[in-house]
Amino acid sequence: MKNGDFKELLKSIDQARKIHSGRMKPSRASKFSPIIVTNIRKKLHVSQAKFAYLIGVSIDTLQNWEQGRRVPEGPALALLKVAETNPKAVMKALYAPSH
Repeated sequence: MKNGDFKELLKSIDQARKIHSGRMKPSRASKFSPIIVTNIRKKLHVSQAKFAYLIGVSIDTLQNWEQGRRVPEGPALALLKVAETNPKAVMKALYAPSH
């Protein structure tokens, strides 16, 4: 790893610590309400069990999102944002046969 890249990584870790401890606000934050998760699933016309399976989470996780007890993060949040914008593309990708 190049020295400059390593310094950038250390800077990012320091920022993450400050954000986690409340000493710094994140530069961007994604908020996703439970209603949005439910609406996305309904747009796709699938059950909770099928949707959870398709996006690779447990049904408990999906139910927690839909009931507002938890908030999707990371790749799941990214996938939900794409599904909200273009549900047909997501369904096409999720139902595509794997190689």
